[in-house]
Amino acid sequence: MDKFWLRQYQPGVPAEIDITQYRSLSHLLEESFRKYADRRAYVCMDKAITFRELDQMSQQMGAWLQSRGLKQGARVAIMMPNVLQYPVALAAALRAGYTVVNVNPLYTARELQHQLIDSGAEAIVVLENFAHTVEQVLDKTSVKHVVVASMGGLLGGLKGTIVNFVVRKVKKMVPAFALPTAVGFNKVLAEGSRLPFKAATLGHDDIAFLQYTGGTTGVSKGAVLLHRNVIANVLQNEAWLQPTLDTLPKGTEPQFVCALPLYHIYSLTVCALMGMRLGGMNVLIPNPRDIPGFVKELGKYKINIFPAVNTLYNALLNNAEFAKLDFSSYKVCNGGGMAVQRPVAEKWLAVTGTAIVEGYGLSETSPVVTANRCDIKEFTGTIGLPYPSTEVAILDDDGNPVPLGTAGEIAVRGPQVMAGYWKRDDETARSMTADGFFKTGDVGIMDERGYTRIVDRKKDMILVSGFNVYPNEVEEVVAGHPGVLEVACIGVPDNASGEAVKLFVVRKDPSLTAEQLKDYCKEQLTGYKKPKYIEFRTELPKTNVGKILRRELRDKPAAA
Repeated sequence: MDKFWLRQYQPGVPAEIDITQYRSLSHLLEESFRKYADRRAYVCMDKAITFRELDQMSQQMGAWLQSRGLKQGARVAIMMPNVLQYPVALAAALRAGYTVVNVNPLYTARELQHQLIDSGAEAIVVLENFAHTVEQVLDKTSVKHVVVASMGGLLGGLKGTIVNFVVRKVKKMVPAFALPTAVGFNKVLAEGSRLPFKAATLGHDDIAFLQYTGGTTGVSKGAVLLHRNVIANVLQNEAWLQPTLDTLPKGTEPQFVCALPLYHIYSLTVCALMGMRLGGMNVLIPNPRDIPGFVKELGKYKINIFPAVNTLYNALLNNAEFAKLDFSSYKVCNGGGMAVQRPVAEKWLAVTGTAIVEGYGLSETSPVVTANRCDIKEFTGTIGLPYPSTEVAILDDDGNPVPLGTAGEIAVRGPQVMAGYWKRDDETARSMTADGFFKTGDVGIMDERGYTRIVDRKKDMILVSGFNVYPNEVEEVVAGHPGVLEVACIGVPDNASGEAVKLFVVRKDPSLTAEQLKDYCKEQLTGYKKPKYIEFRTELPKTNVGKILRRELRDKPAAA
């Protein structure tokens, strides 16, 4: 394939990356533990752990897991928000030779049961706040070993005790649970310190993660991410950011804000693993929905790299205290997970002086596929250029490439593309082309420079009287209205046109009316794209990453 987009690369970004420099993710982590031993790796609630401490604790936990008789390749589930125990459990499982199954801690019992049964997980590490969910399903799964962590468990001394008291007794955030055979996280570390640890011999084709898709397209299924897939994407991300990071003063330890949950592939790769590869410090935010608390944390650090989704950027911009922060250290603000809206991007640039670098990826691609250059000074409205060592094709319904400038399904080939779906050969076959491209299900248009613009998910497209309406376009226009805080757009059945456009709007201005919004849309959108129905809500359904769930709005429509 002619990678004509390479001519648009930022100077210093290579066309290819070399994944052979690491045998496995364990090899990558252990190199960083040695190289950056005295640097802070993670900080949470003002408590930092160094790379040396992370090395030691992950060995201890790895030794404990091995002593339970788990064989290499066994699946270990991690069910925690962004707390210090997460990177310890992550590194422990990988170094001991296990496959990590990341679990959303807010899952219902039904969702958790499906994921544990489907993955065949034999052990789970869970924050006590969510242990009651594990209790409900444990006897229906293959899980034999449960490790329970507490919010204050690694904060140490009096602080840890106080945090646990507040979480348990004051805020009552720990529902009662009974897991008689569970072992406390700190006890695991203590026992592991007296046990031998044997570093697993791993290669590129061993499974590192079963990364379950969000389930918004049906039954949640596990993307099989091999060590080479994730190594590739860590190195691709680093290569893309490196020319910009090179502008930091020599010897600076890059600082990442890790507000997106580590169980999500975006944060896992871009924050946790790339951060450790670069010897950076990750500032863990356990609850990014607490915007005042989040802003207070941001004020304590000289952040350089800030990955987030559009809704999180928007929420920060609508907090008066955020604008008072010092943004001089910001180098790269990555936008992914959902479309970045122009009004949000333009306001973010005006407030912080740093552009949002929009990219694109999926759980199945470890995750990043494309991104805009890190030196952009304005919103581009595209998802950028294919990453190093990555090919992107735009295909028609028969799998044939379409001409540049024509809409089609985005397909990806590269070292970051998954090995397939766990125990779902039929789904894997449907998602791959004969020549190795993964079909994303997203509709995009690539221009003559190699920049791609997403027009939408195939299933989200609205057909109005034979004309295609793409919700992203409508949402971006409506988001530009000063009285709108958030918006989602779906298609609803209509006798006259087949489908009609419906908006769900969260107001910034309480006096905003449907007629005012329709008049605004009339000026911005051609006739068939204008909303026929508008419903005001106090909030929109979102994933825990902050992505608006259009499917839920479609499946549970309220009366117009």
